[in-house]
Amino acid sequence: MIVTRFAPSPTGYLHLGHAFAAWEAARAGTRFLLRIEDLDQGRAREEFVAGIFEDLAWLGLSWEEPVLRQSRRMAAYRDALARLSPFTYPCFCTRKEIAEEIARAVEAPHGPDGPLYPGTCRHLSTDERAARIAQGDAFALRLDAAKAAATVGPLSFMEHGRVQAADPLLFGDVVLARKDMPASYHLAVVVDDAFQGVTLVTRGEDLLPAAHVQRLLQALLGYPEPAYA
Repeated sequence: MIVTRFAPSPTGYLHLGHAFAAWEAARAGTRFLLRIEDLDQGRAREEFVAGIFEDLAWLGLSWEEPVLRQSRRMAAYRDALARLSPFTYPCFCTRKEIAEEIARAVEAPHGPDGPLYPGTCRHLSTDERAARIAQGDAFALRLDAAKAAATVGPLSFMEHGRVQAADPLLFGDVVLARKDMPASYHLAVVVDDAFQGVTLVTRGEDLLPAAHVQRLLQALLGYPEPAYA
């Protein structure tokens, strides 16, 4: 059985690209699921959720109920973060500090989203981390990608019917959670795809690189890997 999903964020109305993505996901699967990715509570609005339902119905698409909403899945994300704790570390850097560190670098590695995080806080000692947390410094949780990749070994995934070697370091030490976002896009997608039994992920070419870091998270959490198209 092929299980697909359409997972829009209700931060605006659907556009033509969304409509095609939804149609493609529905066409490709024997089970078609709808997921509302509303973790960004500062921008998500119920009127956009209603608009998603109306637009998909107008397109003649139907989906299995109930519709999963990420804002109601916080416990699942906390559990996943706890399981990933051997491979995460607190990052206290502000965006400005990260930009300044990158600017000082002779050669800053780049990924699909731009310059990679330089790993500043990865090198803090346990005592330094504890002291900063104790004094109330804000922090994000980052994945130690190199440590995680060394633990799981070589990875691959199916993309457009072909086996692709995964590059777990492509995005560097990605953020998995922060104060205003209890789970990152990468973490929430991986947890929810496994929970819903998604077997085929249809997505635009701009999102295909995300499979590299998501494959790493799947391996760390012991989740099955979907195919990508």
